[in-house]
Amino acid sequence: MTKVRMGMVGGGEGAFIGAIHRNAAALDGVIELVCGAFSSDAESSQRTGDTLHLPAHRVYDNYQTMMEAESALPESERMQFVAIVTPNHMHSPVALAALHAGFHVLSEKPATLNLAEVLQLRDVVADTGLLYGVTHTYTGYPLVKEAKTRVAAGELGAIRKVVVEYPQGWLAAPTDQSNKQAQWRLDPTRAGVSSCMGDIGVHAANLAEYVTGLMISEVCADLTAFVEGRELDDDGSVLLRFSGGARGVLLASQISVGEENGLRIRVYGESGALEWAQQEPNSLWLKWPDRPDQLLRAGNDYLGELASLNSRTPAGHPEGYIEAFANIYSAFIGQILARQEGRPPDARAADCPGIQEAVRGMTFIELVVAAGSSDTKWHPFPVH
Repeated sequence: MTKVRMGMVGGGEGAFIGAIHRNAAALDGVIELVCGAFSSDAESSQRTGDTLHLPAHRVYDNYQTMMEAESALPESERMQFVAIVTPNHMHSPVALAALHAGFHVLSEKPATLNLAEVLQLRDVVADTGLLYGVTHTYTGYPLVKEAKTRVAAGELGAIRKVVVEYPQGWLAAPTDQSNKQAQWRLDPTRAGVSSCMGDIGVHAANLAEYVTGLMISEVCADLTAFVEGRELDDDGSVLLRFSGGARGVLLASQISVGEENGLRIRVYGESGALEWAQQEPNSLWLKWPDRPDQLLRAGNDYLGELASLNSRTPAGHPEGYIEAFANIYSAFIGQILARQEGRPPDARAADCPGIQEAVRGMTFIELVVAAGSSDTKWHPFPVH
């Protein structure tokens, strides 16, 4: 099979997420990185391209040149989609340039710097008819998909309560000016209106909606910048109301000392509950009022179709973050291949976060920031 050709914008020297994307894209052997504009600094971009063994003429000084040059290549050679792994402020301009040049887009989250940009992006996606995906990575874990399947099948009964938390501790102290990852996340011109909620709170909100199938309908928020001198939040607590009447709590923090990447979700229904934690991703707990707790493990034959389609190894062989990321890539590539072959995407490909999740994510970020500075208790979640 001919590999699907990928370009990349961002992800050069000193970047964390670019290498994660490249490793995830390469995992299944169906994607080939063929070009990139890896940095706003032309020399740095070329050095990254050299490290990745790309031909010099396919390593570009900027994304504008890249779109123009790639679209001029024969269809059998040019990239087919672009992965955007820049800081937030560049997500929209790169995505729009790619779509207008005829390329599908897979972007880091949040999709844009602000809500106005994501609504414009949605219009362009609709106008061009091209594919757009956003990397809400944690929905790629097999047992998150199993949790979604179990809730949808009604095994927990009607959902009453959702508790989702995402504590980190890496920004608990004033940040070193050399810490590139911290600096842009705390800069409103590059991160947008939020640091904590924009970087990790949005993942928690997306996970809650994905697993339960319920949409957040109202929020009540308290956001704080604990470290002196910060313009953006580094901690937040949000009360949630969901469609259908369920209630929820969302906690996100970048200043929780000693925490690593503690994303966890608990869902309580009328007749059962479940719990999943990102730092123990191959286990899903089901809890019942009349029998012992039940432990489901990744890779076993008793899992449903969606979890099985997103598993790569037998039970007892742990799958983690790279594999979950790769599942997002595989789903997106499945959509590209289905379109090329003139068929509907299969179940795995159809389960890919797209422009709807992008819009809801940006809406959530701006809503909780506004709610956090308001004396009004409850704020309706706008439907755009």
